[in-house]
This record gives sequence, C-alpha cells and structure tokens, in this order.
Amino acid sequence: MRHIPNILSFIRLILVGVFIALFINGKYIAALATYVAAFATDLLDGYLARRNNWISDLGKVLDPLADKLLLIAAIVCFWSEGWLDTWILVVVLAKESLMIIGGVFMLKRKVVVYADWFGKIAAGLFNAAVVLTILKAELLPQIGILNTIVFAAAIVAALGALVHYYFKTVNPYFLKKREEKKRS
Repeated sequence: MRHIPNILSFIRLILVGVFIALFINGKYIAALATYVAAFATDLLDGYLARRNNWISDLGKVLDPLADKLLLIAAIVCFWSEGWLDTWILVVVLAKESLMIIGGVFMLKRKVVVYADWFGKIAAGLFNAAVVLTILKAELLPQIGILNTIVFAAAIVAALGALVHYYFKTVNPYFLKKREEKKRS
C-alpha cells in the first residue's frame, strides 16, 4: 500500500506522454481531460503520502519531476500552436530548469527541498492557466483576459517561489558549509 503514491506519480509520467500525443493530434479537449486527470493523481498521491506517512526517497524525486514535466509539456505544446508568447516559454523553462538543477544539486548533498505554500500556489495558478488556455482555444475565447491574468500571476508566483526556495534551502546550506569551513 505504501507504494501507491509512487505508482500515481508513474501514472502521471505516462499521462505526460498521453497529453502530448493527444495535443499534437488536435484532440485538445481529450488533452485537457488527461491534464486534469494527471493533476488529480498529483493531489491524491500527495494526500496519501502525507496522511499515511508513505513518504519515500523515490517519491521525493518522482513527484516533483512528474509535476514539472507535465507543466513543461503543456507550455511547449501551447507555444508550438502559437497560443503562448515565446517569453512565457523561456521564463517557465528557465525557472523549471533551475528548480530541477537545484533540486538535484541539493539531493546529492542529502538535502531534500520540500514543496511549501509558495510552490503550491504557483503550481495551482499554472494548472489553472493550463486549463484556461485550452478552454480559451477550444470553447471560450472570451476568457482571454482572464487567461492572461492567471498566467501572469502564475509566473510572478513561480519566480517568487524560486527566490523563496533559494533563501529557505540553498542559501542556508551554503552559509552552514561556510561556517563549518571556518571552524575547521
């Protein structure tokens, strides 16, 4: 039972590929349903892992990786259709790349960076922006300004989360190492 959160994360990784395939083939509503299902697995695996203390080292890596790949897949798909400006693609890819590289760097030093409310708010806004982008393109073009506002809020929140995680985890790590070096 304790492996259920990791199984859900693996399912989310598979759904990234399904989302891309559906999107590329112009099945945007099916891609939207897949994205929402993937997001639901994220909510469920996080809930189960915390509620039942089914937290594992694999899950600490797999869950955020699946989240980031799902978001990156959606952003790249949207950009490829001309639904997003290039600067949004660049900002999101840069931020997510820094988070992945930073996470790997800290993990190698046995420091796990846990998501907190800053990251969860940014992720929630990005998920809303993804849903709104597909709805705008397929069903509700009149929500264009709302879609733009939510994307802008997601980007601001994500950059704020990046700075927050740096000062919460990376900077204290280096300060601690510097102090240890001074003492020795």
